[in-house]
Amino acid sequence: MAKQRIFLSSPHMSEEGYEQQYVQEAFDTNWIAPLGTNVNEFEKELATKVGVKSAAALSSGTAALHLALRAAEVGEGDIVFCPSLTFSATVNPIIYQNATPVFIDSDEKTWNISPEALELAFRKYPEVKAVIVVHLYGLSADMDRILEICNKHNVVVIEDAAESLGGYYKGKQTGTFGDYGVFSFNGNKIITTSGGGMLVSNDEEKISKVRFWSTQSRDQARHYQHSELGYNYRMSNVLAGIGRGQLKVLEKRVEKKKYIFEYYKRELEKLKGISFMPINTWDKPNYWLTSLTVSGKVRPIDIIEALESENIESRPIWKPMHKQPFFREYDFIGEGISERLFETGVCLPSDTKMTDNDLARTINIIKRLWY
Repeated sequence: MAKQRIFLSSPHMSEEGYEQQYVQEAFDTNWIAPLGTNVNEFEKELATKVGVKSAAALSSGTAALHLALRAAEVGEGDIVFCPSLTFSATVNPIIYQNATPVFIDSDEKTWNISPEALELAFRKYPEVKAVIVVHLYGLSADMDRILEICNKHNVVVIEDAAESLGGYYKGKQTGTFGDYGVFSFNGNKIITTSGGGMLVSNDEEKISKVRFWSTQSRDQARHYQHSELGYNYRMSNVLAGIGRGQLKVLEKRVEKKKYIFEYYKRELEKLKGISFMPINTWDKPNYWLTSLTVSGKVRPIDIIEALESENIESRPIWKPMHKQPFFREYDFIGEGISERLFETGVCLPSDTKMTDNDLARTINIIKRLWY
């Protein structure tokens, strides 16, 4: 008999059934798609939760990044700085806009974009149009230093906070420091709408424009009229209902993610060669995925394969973008820290439905590799 599957990070609906209440309301009122009360209220509630003036509910975090770049007037030939250690969804929208990504190395202290490498990049490319900052695995980037550099060069800052909703830098929600912030509600995120994203900003006029673009740029006319390029990027009223329910349990999910991280750390940190992802004094992460690096006889693939053989899901750290076949032609600024993190890193199962028995089972399998 196959052992019960332990997932890396799967959807977790509220025990209280909040999501079903809002979805049922959408059915009862026949506001299934495309818009409705849930979309409007989800935008307001998320904006209030993170502390910004305005938000646009979209079909994905990728769509939100794409429209953030368009709102920032990034276009053909423009240069956009972006961390190399990230998921491809951070970079793809740069290509959508026919712009040019330049990849920036990681900082070992945060695993996020390196301020030192960022400064070097500005010296090489002073004409850069925008900087994308990622808060990897729920860990906040060093925003004070990054913003100081970016403000000096007067560039737009876009925060990819897809993995860090519920995480804070110096008491302020990640995704709210730059000109634009992006959140994802993909199925593996800390809260989910099954698929969806949100673009947030204090520039209410820009967010209004994003909503216009995301509904095919339909002009106010009796007939169908379009004066600008549009996109089919709006979130549906049903999915927004799920999001409203999920938002009510965000703090509980962060609390469980932290519990999982601390459980792993307590049980594994004494194993030779293991180092956990860095938690800085100014960082209150959401602990989305507990990640660590290993050195010595045990390699990341050994951990991944040992867990896989017991029906437990884990993954390598993101492969840097400048090492991806599609992006190899683009420049990279740094010393290879992102590559070292990829080569030595592994993400452990961090599903908020994990029990203590699940955690103990996972830990025992890992420990056997050392003994």
